Amino acid sequence: MQRSPTFLVGTDKQRKILDKFQRREQHFTEEYQKNKPLCFSARAFQQTHPAKVRMGYKDADATLTSPMLLGVCDGVSQLEEFNMDPSLLPNELLRVCEELAMMQLMPDQAVNPQDAYRGPISLLKEAYEETESFGSTTVLLAALDNGTRIHGKLHPMIAVLSIGDCELLMLRRTNGRQSDLEAVFHTEMQRIDYNVQTPLQLARVDERIDEDFDESIALEVIEKGSAVHCVSAYEGDIVIMGSDGVFDNLFLDELVEICNEILGKPKNSSEFTPIPPSMLSQVAQRIVKDSHAKSDAKGGQFLDTPIGKGGKVDDTSVVVAEIVEWTDAHREIWSQVRRNRKWKNVLSCGGMQCGAQQSSCTSCEADDEDRAGSARGSRKGGADSDDGSEEEEESKCSIA
Repeated sequence: MQRSPTFLVGTDKQRKILDKFQRREQHFTEEYQKNKPLCFSARAFQQTHPAKVRMGYKDADATLTSPMLLGVCDGVSQLEEFNMDPSLLPNELLRVCEELAMMQLMPDQAVNPQDAYRGPISLLKEAYEETESFGSTTVLLAALDNGTRIHGKLHPMIAVLSIGDCELLMLRRTNGRQSDLEAVFHTEMQRIDYNVQTPLQLARVDERIDEDFDESIALEVIEKGSAVHCVSAYEGDIVIMGSDGVFDNLFLDELVEICNEILGKPKNSSEFTPIPPSMLSQVAQRIVKDSHAKSDAKGGQFLDTPIGKGGKVDDTSVVVAEIVEWTDAHREIWSQVRRNRKWKNVLSCGGMQCGAQQSSCTSCEADDEDRAGSARGSRKGGADSDDGSEEEEESKCSIA
């Protein structure tokens, strides 16, 4: 079994293999859907494997659940050997990513041209440049872009950016509302020499680790080494994003089975009804539990995993999201959340705006999001007002 922490990968070694990992792909399916913006309804769960806790390692994972952006980062545990907190950079990076995404991607929000969304690569570069923490981490982002139009109609797309070995799996009921969920899209890991302990990483380190480190290599990793996929998004799609602690231990069909077992089939076949957020939480917790169970011997035998018997003992984090319609309820709730965060910043530094770091998704916000889910379920679907008179325009989901 692989029980060691993720290893830090040197700058020179990463620079030599960036071309090998780069992907720029679009997965487009043109199916009928109402002319309305979409968003994520998401829940996250993370937990360090008990065996890793006993070894004294800190949980270096971070997750992000917001209406327009999901994220998972897996910090490099080995940095603890250099007296660095491996969780700082992952958490700060996702917090800044969320701030940018909510400014750039909120539907019907006026944005200055210089602040417009230009794709996940530009978003992550800007976020990295605004962070200060030291560390090294893998990164997985999923941005919901409602700006794409096909034949004059809105066609929401999810832009997925991956650096390292976190993965995303998308599920869809391809045979109607009463059918089971099936896998329709899956990203690949980026590992150097296929070693489970050396994924591609986004880093900021000092002389304790690398006297010659330059932040330009981090920007080069984002620009030249990231894998970016643009995928059509439809109401009711399920997105699972997880650290390697999930995808090294569970097969894809096991993840699909968990979702179908807990979420079941919709009772109403004629009208879409959002899944209660509490059920998304159940799925996330079950995935982490089953991931950890793979390293527990049953009758003296370890269970099969994608990387071999027993899998990996690791920090384990997962985000489970459903794609739903963006409504006025979402707008009101998230406006309130943003106001509350500004006040928290003020109160945490004696009334001065010092930019104190805040959690990207706190438990106190869960009730607000659940209320948004209830309002979402009672609201009528958006009308398709396109009568063909609109000038035809085709734009692709930005991957720049």
